Amino acid sequence: MEVTCLLLLALIPFHCRGQGVYAPAQAQIVHAGQACVVKEDNISERVYTIREGDTLVLQCLVTGHPRPQVRWTKTAGSASDKFQETSVFNETLRIERIARTQGGRYYCKAENGVGVPAIKSIRVDVQYLDEPVLTVHQTVSDVRGNFYQEKTVFLRCTVNSNPPARFIWKRGSDTLSHSQDNGVDIYEPLYTQGETKVLKLKNLRPQDYASYTCQVSVRNVCGIPDKAITFRLTNITAPPALKLSVNETLVVNPGENVTVQCLLTGGDPLPQLQWSHGPGPLPLGALAQSGTLSIPSVQARDSGYYNCTATNNVGNPAKKTVNLLVRSMKNATFQITPDVIKESENIQLGQDLKLSCHVDAVPQEKVTYQWFKNGKPARMSKRLLVTRNDPELPAVTSSLELIDLHFSDYGTYLCVASFPGAPVPDLSVEVNISSETVPPTISVPKGRAVVTVREGSPAELQCEVRGKPRPPVLWSRVDKEAALLPSGLPLEETPDGKLRLEHVSRDMSGTYRCQTARYNGFNVRPREAQVQLNVQFPPEVEPSSQDVRQALGRPVLLRCSLLRGSPQRIASAVWRFKGQLLPPPPAVPVAAEAPDHSELRLDAVTRDSSGSYECSISNDVGSATCLFQVSAKAYSPEFYFDTPNPTRSHKLSKNYSYVLQWTQREPDAVDPLLNYRLSVRQLNQHNAMVKAIPVRRVEKGQLLEYILTDLRVPHSYEVRLTPYTTFGAGDMASRIIHYTEPINSPNLSDNTCHFEDEKICGYTQDLTDNFDWTRQNALTQNPKRSPNTGPPTDISGTPEGYYMFIETSRPRELGDRARLVSPLYNASAKFYCVSFFYHMYGKHIGSLNLLVRSRNKGALDTHAWSLSGNKGNVWQQAHVPINPSGPFQIIFEGVRGSGYLGDIAIDDVTLKKGECPRKQMDPNKVVVMPGSGAPRQPHPQLWGPMVIFLLALQR
Repeated sequence: MEVTCLLLLALIPFHCRGQGVYAPAQAQIVHAGQACVVKEDNISERVYTIREGDTLVLQCLVTGHPRPQVRWTKTAGSASDKFQETSVFNETLRIERIARTQGGRYYCKAENGVGVPAIKSIRVDVQYLDEPVLTVHQTVSDVRGNFYQEKTVFLRCTVNSNPPARFIWKRGSDTLSHSQDNGVDIYEPLYTQGETKVLKLKNLRPQDYASYTCQVSVRNVCGIPDKAITFRLTNITAPPALKLSVNETLVVNPGENVTVQCLLTGGDPLPQLQWSHGPGPLPLGALAQSGTLSIPSVQARDSGYYNCTATNNVGNPAKKTVNLLVRSMKNATFQITPDVIKESENIQLGQDLKLSCHVDAVPQEKVTYQWFKNGKPARMSKRLLVTRNDPELPAVTSSLELIDLHFSDYGTYLCVASFPGAPVPDLSVEVNISSETVPPTISVPKGRAVVTVREGSPAELQCEVRGKPRPPVLWSRVDKEAALLPSGLPLEETPDGKLRLEHVSRDMSGTYRCQTARYNGFNVRPREAQVQLNVQFPPEVEPSSQDVRQALGRPVLLRCSLLRGSPQRIASAVWRFKGQLLPPPPAVPVAAEAPDHSELRLDAVTRDSSGSYECSISNDVGSATCLFQVSAKAYSPEFYFDTPNPTRSHKLSKNYSYVLQWTQREPDAVDPLLNYRLSVRQLNQHNAMVKAIPVRRVEKGQLLEYILTDLRVPHSYEVRLTPYTTFGAGDMASRIIHYTEPINSPNLSDNTCHFEDEKICGYTQDLTDNFDWTRQNALTQNPKRSPNTGPPTDISGTPEGYYMFIETSRPRELGDRARLVSPLYNASAKFYCVSFFYHMYGKHIGSLNLLVRSRNKGALDTHAWSLSGNKGNVWQQAHVPINPSGPFQIIFEGVRGSGYLGDIAIDDVTLKKGECPRKQMDPNKVVVMPGSGAPRQPHPQLWGPMVIFLLALQR
């Protein structure tokens, strides 16, 4: 019986391997984009150099089980080391048209809940070279007691680049240096960090008047070409000079048309003129042309500084500024100040009194004020004084001081502000002084000290002001952590004492202060009061959603907890099952505090009691729901992504097998697993093959395995895996498996490269040849390609199969070479055999060479095999023996023949230890292309036979 069981187990393509495959995340960063500087091994954490504008692609290769989640973050690339707020949750980070500001250190963080997260980083260095800027500066100095003067010229060349640029100075076409000309000095100023080079022409000579070129270079790094700028130095070279057609301060009336001319008075080369406005851009409708600035129908908002700048890269730019002031007045206010010396806050006969009047005006100093009493101009006397610019008040404020107030001084005072002779309307403010004029008081109406509203509703906070006159009310927040009002301002004025809030939110809750303003009323200590705003909002509960799994027959306790809410209490809790109301759970014993949760107990999980449970908690303002999904179904499988070499290709058949491995998530949480339902579907196809995989006891962390066979190269497949228990189907897991060709050292197993994967088994294009090999198949080849040369399909004859070939059409020429280089192999045997299929069809076929590059002492290439000329429209196989003495690579070299009908292709390259077969050509492995009449063998089916698990094995 033991022998029978062992035999059956060997037939079944399902295995259980040891336990404990859960492993913490590990990560490695791979760059797959347009890197400029890359070492031979392209998987390394180091500086990644890329040109500005290219595409950055970083991949975070992760291992660990369960499959880790990947998050990309970035630091600013400076000493601040501050992380960006945005993150990318993906294994591949792709940045199109990368900018220099996106350089810095990138972090890949991988975590799967097992152990500590894995964090790897790589520094991205973005290379660039801007256009250089050349400026000229001249100095004249007296020499030997003013007998003559020396003129020195400095040509300063500045450029932004990474890496630092190399500077070359030329006079005409001749390169300048210290050693060749004593009148030349080339140096780098301090603190310029390699961004500037200065060419100094000492004691200017006639031959120094010439064209000078500053050429900057980053030594062709990342293929960035050199850049240059040229300046013509003459005996009339001079910096720009300007003058304005108006005064530096220009005061105009609103509605006038303003024209300002900026006139050049010097400069060679001819300077460029530009107008700017501060703050902000030029006004809408303004026109700046040829140094003339025109602003039609100017308005108060157009006031500001207008700058005219002239530049010609000689000396410093010339700049002239016009301060444009458009006459305007607004915000007329008044203040009543009782006797300050006696510290009084009331108006009293026999004491001094000051009335102040102020307007915000442009220009402020041009405003004039006039006072009237009871409709007549106020007459100045010893007891009635008018002052201006009181240091205790805002600038340009007019004050009317009443000394030793008499009863006859009571009356109505009017302050009128105006611009004499300007078409700007006057502004006035009226103040009544009498025995009824009293300072203000402020209070909160009864029942309004605490305002309670629901979130989203409007709210009105009110303070009442008494007194004559009644000043405006200023509102602010008392809470330090919320210093700003909902309007975004720290202080808000309300004329009627009411602060109106629309759509209040919970963060608006808090204490608000109302206080009297010190303008349009008494200039005394502000009176204040406070109002409390309470914003009620619906409850927040946890868990919002929870998946509860339990074996059949076991009890379950469901709890819904109140996290926050206003009011913070549970008014009612209602439970439902599949939408139907449930009886209230047993009441909680009365305690000192109200309960903050509601519970429901299920005595046993059954098929009938499985389903959706809802707990709705209310606090009289609103309600929130906890959702529980109770069942006995199994959790989803956890696919294992760290299987070594899961893809196994089969020589010539164009089929491959895939080792599918997984663990079961929390298998002990539910009833024991009985089997898995496996579904495999080729992508872009509708039909799927479905099979059952029986299992015995499955433990947590136990690695399960199934081998998928007869998959078609290079297609990808969707795999779905569903666990089954006595309850029924559990949660399904799915993944996509892709065909990948092996990249490893040769061994006795079959390592055939079919070139079906874009990585082409680790082969690379040689950088020293004339052109590249091309990967294509019958579906991707150019329909206009040259006829009578090249293969129509790969060795398998399927249109999806890929192969490598060289295209010999224009611009290729006779003798051009294309080299395809294999990965580096470590020699562990004396002899190896290289087997491959070649296709050499066309009357202009050149040569196909196989070379071996030894890495023992430097790189040495030796010819191992060569073939030339037309070999017909057939795939043929070659076996080439090699005996490398150390680490080695193999190179396929295609050489272009005399014409364009010379395409050469290769496919199915195999490297194996040992000697080659004595028979160099196997007739069964010669594939004739369509049209020759030769038959083809049918392809194997997708699935092999399935062995059913015998019940006897479970006994």
